[in-house]
Amino acid sequence: MDVVTIGESMVLFTPDSVGSFIYTEKFNKTIGGAESNVAIALSRLGHEVGWVSRLGTDDFGLYVRNFIRGEGVDTSNVLFDNTLQTAVFFKERKDGEEPKVYYYRENSAISHMKPDDLNEDYIANAKYLHLTGITPALSESCKKMIYQSIHIAKKHNVKIIFDPNIRLKLWSKEEAREVINDIASLCDVVLPGIEEGKILTEEDEPDKIAKKLLQGQTCTVVIKLGKKGAYFATKSEDGYVDGQVVDNIVDPIGAGDGFAAGFISAMIREWPLRKSIDLANRVAAFALTVPGDAEGYPYWSQIESNSQDIILR
Repeated sequence: MDVVTIGESMVLFTPDSVGSFIYTEKFNKTIGGAESNVAIALSRLGHEVGWVSRLGTDDFGLYVRNFIRGEGVDTSNVLFDNTLQTAVFFKERKDGEEPKVYYYRENSAISHMKPDDLNEDYIANAKYLHLTGITPALSESCKKMIYQSIHIAKKHNVKIIFDPNIRLKLWSKEEAREVINDIASLCDVVLPGIEEGKILTEEDEPDKIAKKLLQGQTCTVVIKLGKKGAYFATKSEDGYVDGQVVDNIVDPIGAGDGFAAGFISAMIREWPLRKSIDLANRVAAFALTVPGDAEGYPYWSQIESNSQDIILR
């Protein structure tokens, strides 16, 4: 594998109309999950990617596995549980506002994942391990499992890329700050959004946020700034990279995961840092133009042909 990622994917129900769920009658079914979003985007960009998770043996679990496998992602290390269910969530749409999300994930199959569930050889043979701050928030056993995955990666010199992806519906701000900062210090690359950076460091400016996050093993911090692009910092250089302008934003969900996938893709290709961030911005911009979490990610042929110029400038 070029990349192995670990985390939860859920069945996503999105209404076919705008407005309150009180008056919504019809929903479209797809999937959503930060780690599987990254896996799907990387697969479309031409990489060998493995997704590790735990699902229920219910129809929803089979649907999630089949969807992700159908995108060319290896699911051989996905576990199935015949006693626990696959989580679901709903995304409420309102014009001019970010979608409101309702999660039904408590006691889901993945929340019982534990360190012994990991296949050491599977992680050891990857070039990169991708993690987010969502998985350790799901349960104490998931947190221990994530720390174990980091231990395995370090043991075998696998680079670790970490996206904080703070979800305050899952834990308190104080606990999130403590755990995520600790995990970040063990990883090679950290990819926070600007608001996440403020929570983690209690700083407001990108350069000050990055300076605080450049600790421990972390050698690169890239802070996502939305339409402004991104700020990057290493222990020897820093700077800004302009974002892509998207004329018609359809759905912002999944753009951050697209950014991570674009950045990782460039790292695999051994591109310089600024060029890597530019690719990350381009992939993220694609995600903004299509409803759904993963549906808008481009294929490498689209990147090569610059066909995104039809929708981006």
